[in-house]
Amino acid sequence: MKTFEYTIKDEQGIHARPAGMLVKEVKKYQSKITVKKGERTVEAQKLMALMSLGVKCADRITVSVDGADEEEAAAQIEEFLKTNL
Repeated sequence: MKTFEYTIKDEQGIHARPAGMLVKEVKKYQSKITVKKGERTVEAQKLMALMSLGVKCADRITVSVDGADEEEAAAQIEEFLKTNL
């Protein structure tokens, strides 16, 4: 399992558009990918669950990737976050 933390830099946090883009990116991989903020953890493939976390600018999230392609998936998801959020 690969895990990394990321601090959101987008002024609006994880709102509908970037959440949708993140879901699309996550679905490219076989691994199970979760996003955690505080005590809540949700599957990154579920748009409404992601948005329900209420992630704002400067919030720190933890992303966990577990599965056959976890190395590639973790690297690509982290790059996606840096580019888009």
